[in-house]
Amino acid sequence: MDQFLITGSSRIAGEVTISGAKNAALPLLAATILAETPTTIHNVPWLQDVRTLIQLIAGMGIDIQKQDDTVTCDTNSINSFYAPYDLVKTMRASILVLGPLLARFGEAEVSLPGGCAIGSRPVDQHLKAFEAMGAEISVENGYVKARAPKGGKLIGCNFSFDMITVGGTENVIMAAVLAKGTTILGNCALEPEVVDLANMLVAMGAKISGIGTATMTIEGVDRLHGCEYSVVPDRIETGSYLAGALMTRGDVMTKNTRADLLYPVLEKFEAMGATITTGEDWIRAQMKGRPQPVDIRTQPHPGFPTDMQAQLMAVCCLADGTSTIIENIFENRYMHVPELNRLGASIQVDGHTAVVRGVENFTAAPVMATDLRASMSLVMAAAAAEGQSLIDRIYHIDRGYEDVENKLRALGVTIERINTND
Repeated sequence: MDQFLITGSSRIAGEVTISGAKNAALPLLAATILAETPTTIHNVPWLQDVRTLIQLIAGMGIDIQKQDDTVTCDTNSINSFYAPYDLVKTMRASILVLGPLLARFGEAEVSLPGGCAIGSRPVDQHLKAFEAMGAEISVENGYVKARAPKGGKLIGCNFSFDMITVGGTENVIMAAVLAKGTTILGNCALEPEVVDLANMLVAMGAKISGIGTATMTIEGVDRLHGCEYSVVPDRIETGSYLAGALMTRGDVMTKNTRADLLYPVLEKFEAMGATITTGEDWIRAQMKGRPQPVDIRTQPHPGFPTDMQAQLMAVCCLADGTSTIIENIFENRYMHVPELNRLGASIQVDGHTAVVRGVENFTAAPVMATDLRASMSLVMAAAAAEGQSLIDRIYHIDRGYEDVENKLRALGVTIERINTND
């Protein structure tokens, strides 16, 4: 199990090129199952979660070719509609193969998913929608078994999600594009990654209106073809590196990214005293003094993203005053708090609310990453801390940040990966 050894007191400054978004690449790869001709996807980040999903769909017989950040998937050789537990257990996004398999082939058997331990993320909304489209669903021995109605085609329906669910919205859109008739989906997630998926499906021949709104209408078509498409830039990776500038009075230029994906976060950065400048494909954060305290309330898009909560909390730890953070998305997403406190932070949690009293400096300590985004908050805090910090369980960060140590070194962070098996 690898660890990071970070020597702190760094000033995080320089340029960093942002990768494609993990949370967009995964549903796009799942969507290739729907196409009868090859699909080519560019700007694919080479992350553990991406490798896992590619392994999963390759195991179904799909021919996959990769060159640099481009992946081509040809489904003509698909021979299995089964997603085994040993792959699905590591990543919740594996459930996204259920909708495409069910839509195109009329059947699927997919293990219930795993992933970060940040709270309850049930798949019941996915399954309710599939049932509304006529599918027979059963859960047996930890597997979801799904079969389309007689004739092998799902049937369009009106369905409104009981709660906003990114994965549910994506899965059901993919199921609906090949359904017989029209599907109207209400209370859809508005995240940029959902929009990215819908746009690629349209490029594949799907008929979808209302993209980027809470109500989407999908008119089913007989078949989809492959296309060439580029993954949207990773807004969370962008925000994570920019946060490093705020913590260390630094100056970070993020390239190959988009400011329109990150407005709620950039507004908080400016409120904390950063100078934010943007262009068509870049964002720069410059920071001269201590951050100012802010209040943060996580919300579904276009609100403040839960995936940036831990990183903003780390900035708030060094603020000149007291900040309040309210986590509304996941009930167990404060596991990084004890680890930040080990680095000298002053954070108290009461239910969904964290009160962060700013301190002058972090001090080095051994800490443990608890989930994907928390791991990045600890890396940035360790870079700002006085002394050497050892971060354990960094396999979490490898799931969501491509080439992370080289990008951090380019920004002035002294970081070394230690393989404990050596």
